[in-house]
Amino acid sequence: MPEYKPGNLGSTPCGTSIFHWGQRTYIMGVVNVSPDSFSGDGIADAEESIAKAKRLASEGADIIDVGGESTRPGSTPVSIDEELQRVVPVVEKLAKEVPVPVSVDTYKLEVARQALNAGANMINDIWGLQKEPALADLAAQKGVPIVLMSNQRDSPCQDIMPAVVSDLKRAVKQALSAGVPWENIIIDPGIGFGKTQEQNLEVLQRLEELKMLGRPILLGSSRKSFIGWVLDLTPEQRSNKVTFVPPGDQRLEGTAATIAIGIAKGADIIRVHDVREMARVCKMSDAVVRGV
Repeated sequence: MPEYKPGNLGSTPCGTSIFHWGQRTYIMGVVNVSPDSFSGDGIADAEESIAKAKRLASEGADIIDVGGESTRPGSTPVSIDEELQRVVPVVEKLAKEVPVPVSVDTYKLEVARQALNAGANMINDIWGLQKEPALADLAAQKGVPIVLMSNQRDSPCQDIMPAVVSDLKRAVKQALSAGVPWENIIIDPGIGFGKTQEQNLEVLQRLEELKMLGRPILLGSSRKSFIGWVLDLTPEQRSNKVTFVPPGDQRLEGTAATIAIGIAKGADIIRVHDVREMARVCKMSDAVVRGV
């Protein structure tokens, strides 16, 4: 594995943009085209999704992340055909109408392939090549960046940070072996994916330990359940059943706190639902942390 010094992460080309890591914190705006998104912001209508993406870009998003399957724990998996129907038309229009690159949030090879063919510029794999190793080959062939997340849903563990570091090392090595350039790899510790609420807090607290991997760190803490857990904004309990309550802006302040702390701990790109507000958090945090 190449030896990169922390803070000297180079640059990553993405579509018509170039991410110069370390200069500022970049913002990935979320567009969920699934009706059952955990954050309550899922959109089934393609035109509405496109309008939202344009708004996020105007509010400061550097890249738009389009996902067609909910990652909410307990959600029903979506077929490849259904995910394609949700994602590809939106990506195709966004690639033509939005002035920032588009990322596809999927772990399915065919969805990623067709999204890239439709104009997407990045793959965001929540399974870090565990479910579909060929995503690395696709990223290498297309010359696009790939986000590799550490996901513990299939393998819960007690000591979380060593597990996350080990998993990301494995994913990075796998991507490099497939021919993905070093500069096209982004890592994500996977807040909320198979981790306990205490472990989510620990990952955020110890985020700087991921700097040893020498790749830019993506932080996806926006509206996650651990924020609701800390702030007593968890889903309601009714008749021994959990009723899903979209958190919306109820977790806005908590998200802002995690973003500010995350930037101080080394996050280079943040994945958020509330771009306008978090862009301000980034600007203030960057002024303190990076001096910009």
